[in-house]
Amino acid sequence: MAPAGATDHRLYCYPSVRFRVLPIRPVVQENNPFPQDARVRREANALVAAGYHVTVICPAGKGQPSRETVGGVLVYRYPEPRGGDGVFGYLWEYGYSLTMTLLLSVRVWLAAGFNVIHAHNPPDLFVLVAILYRPLGVKFVFDHHDLSPEMYYARFHGKGNRIVHAALIWFEKLSFTVADHVIATNESYKNIAMERGGVDEKRITVVRNGPEGNRLRPVEPDPEIRQRATCILGYVGVIGVQDGVDYFIRALDRLINELGYSNVLAIIIGKGDAVEDLQRLSRALKLDSHIWFTGRVSDEDLIRYLSTADVCVDPDPSNSFNDQSTMIKMTEYMALGRPIVAFDLPEHRVSAQDAAVYARPNDELHFAQCIAELMSDPALRLRMGEIGKERVANGLSWSHQVPHLLAAYDALNQGGRAGVRIRGEAYNSGQEV
Repeated sequence: MAPAGATDHRLYCYPSVRFRVLPIRPVVQENNPFPQDARVRREANALVAAGYHVTVICPAGKGQPSRETVGGVLVYRYPEPRGGDGVFGYLWEYGYSLTMTLLLSVRVWLAAGFNVIHAHNPPDLFVLVAILYRPLGVKFVFDHHDLSPEMYYARFHGKGNRIVHAALIWFEKLSFTVADHVIATNESYKNIAMERGGVDEKRITVVRNGPEGNRLRPVEPDPEIRQRATCILGYVGVIGVQDGVDYFIRALDRLINELGYSNVLAIIIGKGDAVEDLQRLSRALKLDSHIWFTGRVSDEDLIRYLSTADVCVDPDPSNSFNDQSTMIKMTEYMALGRPIVAFDLPEHRVSAQDAAVYARPNDELHFAQCIAELMSDPALRLRMGEIGKERVANGLSWSHQVPHLLAAYDALNQGGRAGVRIRGEAYNSGQEV
């Protein structure tokens, strides 16, 4: 039963089930299984804390059991599919993941039942599972993480297969149409849902990505790293084709060989399917002594490395996907008080405002010049870092997003517009911070 004093929306979702599926390589970027996927973990934990019963269905990471309870969240996992090559490989991966998710959902249904399916994209296929449960009264929440059609073209530099792109548009549209409620990560995604998906604004809630305040706190710089160069640059995130790390490496080449800033070390944290290509690019440009590819690291190491960095970078280039997407690394840098250099993209400015210096989109030399500007001005770096920390503390951290998530479930129950009340004032959950 729901906890004593629980509101209707808590009773409504008992128990709830949420789906999260590994995106299919190489069409979209690879994400992590639960609880490694930060947004899924934060949302699941927030719902459990609010009194919901939450079950996650997802692929298994290395060494993870097929069933366990993590922080009050019941997790069912299926073996991760192998990466596909070509059309048939992708069809196998999609079909396998969809089938395993359906089978596990039946297991959950028979064990306890559920009345909400909360699906995280990409891919946008899990609407097909939701449709099967609609005759049973199960509602569908579409958590719109990524613009799959735009990401697909970004992965292939605008030269993808038109039939595949059209299919992605169709499944996205189907997800919007079937969804009882849509969760968007920012105002740009909300507009896509309204304009391309035809979703009524009353059925959309903006729940931004945001860092957990108790997880990301700056620590003392690592003395060994500090000895390696006068200026330390930091990057963290997925390292895929669309993430622009190649722009950063070429900008580093311009910084060293054209602008004369040779005493520099770039720490690149993360993994992805572009790492080997980037390492080859680094060798070709003779930058191996200036770049440290760390791979995936623990949270403790990540925080220590970024706390040591003088400047952090977000080199996502301008394209139809990145221009509309919020990058979690921006707010993570800000939470740690790091000044940022990024290309001048609309959602970058929404997130960072004056906590970043903005280079002309896709201009590697100007990106290098912006890094040089910050390297030469310690006072500016300090001031920008304080602005970033203040923005996170006052509106961008995950704690500020939880009321919007719960308001979305309240709207799902009541069939109305999601809204929350903050500091005694009515607040539209779609409003930007």
